[in-house]
Amino acid sequence: MSLIIAIAGKGGTGKTTVSSLIVSQLAKRNKGSVLAIDADPNSNLAEALGLKIKEDIGGIVDSVAKKPDIVPVGMSKDRYIDYRIQTSIVEENGFDLLTMGRPEGPGCYCYVNNLLRTLIKNIANEYDYVVIDNEAGFEHFSRKTMRRADRLLLVSDSSEAGLRAAQRIVCLVKELEIEIKNAQLILNRMPVWTEQCSVPTIRDRLSGLGIETIGIIPEDEKVLALSRYGKAITGLDESSLALAEVKKILDKVLGEK
Repeated sequence: MSLIIAIAGKGGTGKTTVSSLIVSQLAKRNKGSVLAIDADPNSNLAEALGLKIKEDIGGIVDSVAKKPDIVPVGMSKDRYIDYRIQTSIVEENGFDLLTMGRPEGPGCYCYVNNLLRTLIKNIANEYDYVVIDNEAGFEHFSRKTMRRADRLLLVSDSSEAGLRAAQRIVCLVKELEIEIKNAQLILNRMPVWTEQCSVPTIRDRLSGLGIETIGIIPEDEKVLALSRYGKAITGLDESSLALAEVKKILDKVLGEK
């Protein structure tokens, strides 16, 4: 059975950067097959991984809606869309990538979410590891695109807004009875700490909700430089402090499988 790692958090906290580093490190460890799913309509995971995608789920749905006659005779629309989605998966050295994308047609968004939900359920067991980069924020949890995960990694910076978003996600997961075995917090882009934003203080603030801090990723100029020049995060060199911390986080996740 596959290990599903879902990554969520407020927009702007570095969620996709963390997702891409986890995917690339999983691939480098060569412990099994890896599927990366970009479940964020504002798809950036492929770019972070240095890949180009030809099609995404949203685009496939739009193309069929605009030209229904492209569905082969004798094949249902749903079966054809499923076939197109399967062929849209990008096969990279060490991992595969599936991208949700953003549909343009009216009423298509719910359909794309339903497709993604079914796909995650059906395809997950074909891989040893599945990493899902979720949409920023927490509204998508209400749509139950993701029904289960072994690890929910909540990415936040030290801001009150980021931490509140992490708290809200934990509450929603419990309210909606989404099957999450373990929800853990990643503090990202941590600056030189002051007494007011110290790690113990943040942990105390979240302890009432039972959120364990699995890792603290420091602010890293090397990560910022890659982002600034539109370079893939996979180009991060081994001396990166952020990369070193992600490796430790992944060690903990895999050790708890």
